[in-house]
Amino acid sequence: MSCLSIQKISAYSKSFDFSDEAWKVVIKRDCFVKDAIGRQFARAVDSISANIFEGFYRYLQHHNLTV
Repeated sequence: MSCLSIQKISAYSKSFDFSDEAWKVVIKRDCFVKDAIGRQFARAVDSISANIFEGFYRYLQHHNLTV
């Protein structure tokens, strides 16, 4: 049986890369846009990879597996 790893899940690695790119865009904006829209956008993008990781962890627990 092969070892499960979060890094092997393509959706996780793509969402992590997307999060990095989103932060690069948000940081370049002026203060108003960064504060009004940037925070919400960055938080939403960050939550994608966090939700994937949470689901992965629950899957491991449900099936009594370890990382």
